[in-house]
Amino acid sequence: MKFQHKFLDEIPGELENGILYISIPYKVALHLCACGCKNKVVARLSPKDWKLIFDGESTSLFPSIGNWNFKCKSHYWIRNDTIINIVDNPLKKKKRKKYFFFF
Repeated sequence: MKFQHKFLDEIPGELENGILYISIPYKVALHLCACGCKNKVVARLSPKDWKLIFDGESTSLFPSIGNWNFKCKSHYWIRNDTIINIVDNPLKKKKRKKYFFFF
């Protein structure tokens, strides 16, 4: 899936699917979840949160988008206006190694 990016001064009330809305005055990048569930995803742009790279033609966000609070639990990168899905399950419990000690 490809995103189209739009730089805006104001945040729109309704978001369209497949568009990454970027507001520099508000320091946010918004889009509808890439899985299609239509949840609004807000990435706050700051040194501690997400970083936006605009190369004059396309946009990328760092780090990845992990929607752990959504029912879809989607996880993806936005690189050069393209969605790169990450298949993982962060809520899956890791198996613990069992150690047996004999004295």
